[in-house]
Amino acid sequence: MSFVPIALDPDSTDILFAANQPVLWLCAAGVFAVIAAQTVIYYRAARRVAPAVEMSATDVKRSFRSGAVAAIGPSMAVALIAVTLLSVFGTPGVLTRIGLIGSAAFEVGAAGIAADTQGVTLGGEGYTQQVFATVMLCIALAGSGWMLVTLIVTPLLKRGTDRLEAKQAAATGGAMAIIPTAALLGAFGTFGIQQLQKGLAVAIVAIASALVMLLCLWIAKALHQNWLKEWALGISMIVAIGVGILVSSAGIQ
Repeated sequence: MSFVPIALDPDSTDILFAANQPVLWLCAAGVFAVIAAQTVIYYRAARRVAPAVEMSATDVKRSFRSGAVAAIGPSMAVALIAVTLLSVFGTPGVLTRIGLIGSAAFEVGAAGIAADTQGVTLGGEGYTQQVFATVMLCIALAGSGWMLVTLIVTPLLKRGTDRLEAKQAAATGGAMAIIPTAALLGAFGTFGIQQLQKGLAVAIVAIASALVMLLCLWIAKALHQNWLKEWALGISMIVAIGVGILVSSAGIQ
């Protein structure tokens, strides 16, 4: 069997022809096969170590349901963005870049820079197959940097955390258990403050979503409805979308 190279016309603006090559579909399928395998591995690992952290089988199922519900809102946002970028990246490119990574801002920004260095506007006039290939190569290299850093740094951080826990366990009474929670609160608090600074309309949506979240958690605690804790984030997202539509219709900026 002889290898037949992909025949592309560097000057052609038929991006979808280049973006839908079989080899790209095979690569996308391979990536999602790896994701499926990782999902099974993580799920089995979580169930195996659950007793060690005093989590029952019911707690494990509840945590997975909560994660699934929490992923609905961000996934819908990513899906809407992905649809608008099909003509720029093609379906395999969108699946592996936007659909997998989910950071549309990073991917589009990197692609825009790559196209701009060639004197072309991303998806605009002069966006040829050659420019498309260069753009995809650039964002792939940019994404690989994150993967390499994670692969190398994560084990180092794990060893450092283990040593810090061993030294401080007696003196602090388990302060390392508080640090991750504090880091998450700080990160999400920063994101919330950044949204409030974008204008009155965004502030109204963010505040409404936060109030609905607090209300759901209060009702769940007062009425002992644990299922509501799992759906609280999804409900707050739906309400936020509705408030956003009303605010936009009212002309509030």
